Amino acid sequence: MKTEYLIIGNSITGVSCLEAIREVDNKGKIIVVSDEKILNYSRPLISYYLGKKLSKEKMAFRNKDFYEENKVELLLDTQAEKIDVAEKEVHLDSGEKLKFQKLLISTGGKPVIPPIEGLNKSREGVFTFTKFQDAREIEDYLQANDITKAVVLGAGLIGLKCTEGLLKRGLKVSLVELADRILANTFDRKASSILEEALQAEGCQVIKEDTIIRIDSSRGAIKKVVLRKGKDIPTNLLIIAIGVRPNLNLVKDTSINYDKGIVVDDHLQTNIQDIYAAGDVAQGKDLLTQKTSLMAIWPVASHQGKVAGLNMAGKPTKYFGSFIMNSVELAGIPTISFGITNPPAEAKNLETLSKTDEDRGSYRKIVLRQNKMVGAIFLGKIERAGIFSQLIKDKIDVSSFKKDLLSDEFGLLVLPTEYRKHLVQGEGIEV
Repeated sequence: MKTEYLIIGNSITGVSCLEAIREVDNKGKIIVVSDEKILNYSRPLISYYLGKKLSKEKMAFRNKDFYEENKVELLLDTQAEKIDVAEKEVHLDSGEKLKFQKLLISTGGKPVIPPIEGLNKSREGVFTFTKFQDAREIEDYLQANDITKAVVLGAGLIGLKCTEGLLKRGLKVSLVELADRILANTFDRKASSILEEALQAEGCQVIKEDTIIRIDSSRGAIKKVVLRKGKDIPTNLLIIAIGVRPNLNLVKDTSINYDKGIVVDDHLQTNIQDIYAAGDVAQGKDLLTQKTSLMAIWPVASHQGKVAGLNMAGKPTKYFGSFIMNSVELAGIPTISFGITNPPAEAKNLETLSKTDEDRGSYRKIVLRQNKMVGAIFLGKIERAGIFSQLIKDKIDVSSFKKDLLSDEFGLLVLPTEYRKHLVQGEGIEV
């Protein structure tokens, strides 16, 4: 089978790519290959499905007619197994070969599984939490068994969202984290401590600076975990959520360059002409450091998919880079963080501003480099966060209004007149 455009991956990256292609080319054939059975869904919402806040149908971010309306052939439950770079074709697990003119690799990430004694003997009660199928399998397991307690390994974003879903179902959760605080890569100590207290108030036990070294099972079903410091935790449910790494299976035996992820240029093209990569699998430009890095977050995946699609369809579009940004509600506390949030103490060129309002339960922190914003954390009070994000993107000198950055009254009217006009009349603010 032949196609002008072949997209491997049907999450937000692949969907954004095909939408961008259709902006330029309304006729070229598009085939999307997905190894999942579900039409499409928002991955950040799988914890809400687990916590019974959303149904399967409510998780879709495009309707069931989307692919037909965009004249896209969608191959669900289909595994791409090999890329033949020379022949410009992809081999599927069905034995079929798809010839392409332009290819997007958006295979995302796969969960990191640490070496744990006894893990290979535990066939029941151990799960990961990165896809809808993971949430579905956990739900089925909970319904089939009388589970009241769970252990979650990893207190990053994935582990915390899974923990939240389990708490909503009434389970007692023990959260085990190797670092000295939760969300160590995203928040500073103050922000982490606020969230930790909120989690504990909801019935979550937080165990820091420790990890699981052994799993004890009986007839293949997990019975307890043993921590490095010697503590035993009886449990029939363990979620391993220490992170994800790019799924590079398709490129490892090809001439496509990869490092930690697939290396891409300013147009998200790999070193091979007509082959692009975007999303969690791609190693693209960091707007703040101007180096390449991995950014496994939804907004970046969406943006990269769009840029790749425009370039694939023949509309040259430069990717200027992105920065880490997370917006999530945990334990009833809305949070937003972006950029450099936890600079090292020895970083002399960075300035930190912060404000805590105990009465309102809010915390704000802003990081500056030579009077330009490079990072921020907002907990509790997150209004107008889009303005701060735009200040980072546009590299605006905040000297004239620095004293107002943490004010409750901070908003568009505080900004310089010309820049305010740019935001309102120009590109607008991305929230």
